[in-house]
Amino acid sequence: MQINQATLTMPVRDPKTTAHLQSAKKHTPAETKKAFTDFVGQTMFGQALASMRKTIDKPAYFHGGRAEEVFQGQLDQMLSEKLSEATAETFAGPMYEMFMLQRS
Repeated sequence: MQINQATLTMPVRDPKTTAHLQSAKKHTPAETKKAFTDFVGQTMFGQALASMRKTIDKPAYFHGGRAEEVFQGQLDQMLSEKLSEATAETFAGPMYEMFMLQRS
């Protein structure tokens, strides 16, 4: 397959990407706020849990090996989702308001 200069400069239109961009404009402010709150909460709590896990050493006798590490990652993900559902509004609400002010 030969690639020439014209091929490199041609814009590629992926139908999935175009459809996604068109459907993104149809979201209501409530849906946008929920997505923003979920993202901010899960990111913050996920990073906090990951940092806390790094401070704890492996136990001498009761460590489950690689399987325990994998399931701890899944547990941390679930915990961050639940924590963000419960408390993310307190810090994500003002961030969302500032985000919306910038878009206006």
